[in-house]
Amino acid sequence: MTDNLDDLATVSALTDGVRRAAYRVVADATAGPVGRDEVAEALGVGRTLAAFHLDKLVDSGLLEVSYARRSGRTGPGAGRPAKLYRISAAEHAVSVPPRAYRTAAELLAEALERSGADQVLFEVAREQGLADATRDPAEMLAERGYAPVAGPDRIELRNCPFHHLAEQFPPLVCGMNLALLEGLTEGSGWTARMDPAPGRCCVALTKNKTD
Repeated sequence: MTDNLDDLATVSALTDGVRRAAYRVVADATAGPVGRDEVAEALGVGRTLAAFHLDKLVDSGLLEVSYARRSGRTGPGAGRPAKLYRISAAEHAVSVPPRAYRTAAELLAEALERSGADQVLFEVAREQGLADATRDPAEMLAERGYAPVAGPDRIELRNCPFHHLAEQFPPLVCGMNLALLEGLTEGSGWTARMDPAPGRCCVALTKNKTD
């Protein structure tokens, strides 16, 4: 119960409208960590107010901080490094009253691995993806929490909705994820492929070549 209350206290930091909007600016950034000036400009507020809300999000564990010189200059006279913000890797889930869905998912994943039923899972995941394949892939992926970054020939997924399980059961959960996205992109002109890299989903989408 204590962990659930801790997570509730964390996400309650988003009840303030400006703070929630600041979090969204950082979450939607596609070019890496952002500074307070960028957040202030996006929200139409002062730099001091933007920094206040960003630091509150850091204190709550929703954002992380790094420092870098944005000008690219180094050495004496290059100025102080800028304080930059990015989404925290920590997960926060709230359920009132408490529920143990993660524990159930872990037990089911363990059972599937032990029984060798992974192919059944992949088939079900692909069928689910096909059933939901009705609109633009990037739009559907965004709704499912993948945080897609779309380019002309490639869509990278900055977030894995199954991150915790994927760390514990990589072949099973990443295979399920691939099958789900294969179904979701069927007939869309995009192909889901395994393309693991640190800090993002193990699957990426590439545009099908046309003759």
